[in-house]
Amino acid sequence: MKTLRLILGDQLNHKHSWYRNDDKDTLYFIAEMRQETDYVKHHIQKVVAFFEAMDAFAQWLRERGKQVVYYRLDDRHNTQKLGTNIAALIEQHGIEKFEYQLPDEYRLDQQLRQLADDLSIDSEAFDSEHFLTTRSELGEFFSDKKSLLMESFYRHMRRKHDVLMEGDKPSGGKWNFDESNRKKWKGQPEIPHEKGFRKDVRETLARIEQAGVKTFGNIDPQQFNWPTTRADCLKVLRYFSEHLLVHFGDYQDAMDPQQAYLFHSRLSFAMNSKLLHPMEVIQAVIEYWQANRSTITINEVEGFVRQILGWREYMRGVYWREMPGYARCNRLQNHNDLPDFYWTADTRMNCLHHAIRNSLDHAYAHHIQRLMITGNFALLTQVHPDQVDAWYLGIYIDAIEWVEITNTRGMSQFADGGLVATKPYISSGSYIQKMSNYCAGCHYKVKQKTGDEACPFNSLYWHFLADKRAHFDGNPRMAMMLSLLDKMDSEELEALSARATQIIRNPDDF
Repeated sequence: MKTLRLILGDQLNHKHSWYRNDDKDTLYFIAEMRQETDYVKHHIQKVVAFFEAMDAFAQWLRERGKQVVYYRLDDRHNTQKLGTNIAALIEQHGIEKFEYQLPDEYRLDQQLRQLADDLSIDSEAFDSEHFLTTRSELGEFFSDKKSLLMESFYRHMRRKHDVLMEGDKPSGGKWNFDESNRKKWKGQPEIPHEKGFRKDVRETLARIEQAGVKTFGNIDPQQFNWPTTRADCLKVLRYFSEHLLVHFGDYQDAMDPQQAYLFHSRLSFAMNSKLLHPMEVIQAVIEYWQANRSTITINEVEGFVRQILGWREYMRGVYWREMPGYARCNRLQNHNDLPDFYWTADTRMNCLHHAIRNSLDHAYAHHIQRLMITGNFALLTQVHPDQVDAWYLGIYIDAIEWVEITNTRGMSQFADGGLVATKPYISSGSYIQKMSNYCAGCHYKVKQKTGDEACPFNSLYWHFLADKRAHFDGNPRMAMMLSLLDKMDSEELEALSARATQIIRNPDDF
C-alpha cells in the first residue's frame, strides 16, 4: 500500500515511531506554505527558523532512505494550501492511505479532520509522541475539582513521571521553591554568553522576501542565532546545564536592559518544534544537577522543571479543554487598540522599550518580560485580547497557539475571568523596580504617581482596579489591594484616573 504521511512544521520529532518502520512504500510530505506564514503576521526570525528546521529535518529523513517531498514556498507544485497540496500528491503518486500526526493547533486539527473525511482513501491520525500528557488528561484530572490549580496538576505530574521525587516525597522536602527564585540581578554573578550560532540563512530569507510574505522584526541573515537542527538543540541543552543552570532559578524572574537572555535556556523553540522531547530535557538537567549538587542547589533545577513538566503541559491541557471558545474570551470587556510602539519599541518607558526591542531583535523575551512588562501594560490600558494574542503569536519564535493563547488570555490578560490565573498579573512600577534594572535609566520617575514625570504604570494600576472592581469583588487574592483602594483619598484617586485616562487615550505619546 502506498502511504502519504504529512509532517507539519512543528512536528520535527526524530524519535517518532514512524521512522523506525520499514516504510519503503511511504512518501513523507513537508511544505512551506502561505497558509502558515499568513494566518498571523510573524517575526521574520520565526519564519526563517521553522523553514530552516523543516528543511534540515527533510534532509535527515532522506539520509535514512526515506522518500520525501519538500515544497518550498516557490515550488511550482505548491498551491500554498494544505488540502489542495495533499489532494494533488494523492492523485500524482497513486496514494492509497493518508496518515498524519495530531496537530497541536485547533485550526489545523479541524482542517485535517475535514480533509481526512473528504478523502476517498483511508486515513489515520497518530499521536505526535511528544507531550507527557494526552489532550484530555488535564480535563480528566480536574473533572471533580472546582478550579484548575496548576500546582495540583504539577504535583500529579511529578508523581506520575517520578521526577524530583524521593519515594512519595518531593526532593528537597518541598514541591515548589518559587519564593527562592525572585532575585534581582545586580551585575553579578557574571552571565555567560548564550550558546549561539552563526548560520547563513540568506537563501531562506530571500525565498520569504521574494514570495512577498509580510513579516516584522529584525534579522542578521549571516549570523542567525537559533538552533534549527537536533544536533544544535542538544548543544544548547548541554550548554544550559553546564553554564547557566547554576543561577537559573535564582534569577529566572530578573530583568535587565543590557541582557537579552540572562540565565535562561533558549530551548523553547527546540521543544515546541519537537526537535527535543520535554522528558529528555528534564532528565538531562536533573542528571547534571545530581552530578553537581555541591555547586547547584535544588531551587535552580526545580524552577526549570516546573516550567516544562508543570506549566507547559498544564497550558496545553487547558487549551484542548477550552478551545474553541477560549479564543473568544474577553471577560473584562477590554476593547482598546494595542499601541503602535509594540511594533517599533518607540516609547520613553524604559522597561517597555527594552522588552519590545529585545523581542524585535531576537524574537525572544522571557516569561516575566512577557507577563509583567508587555502583558501588564496591555492589560492596564485595557487592550482587546484579540490584538494582544496576534502580537504574542507573531513576535516570539516559540509561539504556537496552544501555548501562546493560554498564557496570553489566561495568565497575562485575565480574559478567561480567572480560569488559569487566580488573580490578574498586574503591578505598578514598584514591582518592575524590584525585579529589574529598567527604572534607573527611565524618562519617568517610578516613585511618582501623578504628574508629567510619573511612571505610567502607577496611575494605570489604580485606575484599572477602580474601573474593573466589580470583576474582583469576592476574590480573596485581591482583597488587600481593593481594601487599599477603598481607603484612598477621593481626590488622589481622581488625579490617578485622570492621568491613566490620558495614557490610555494616547499611549504612543508616552
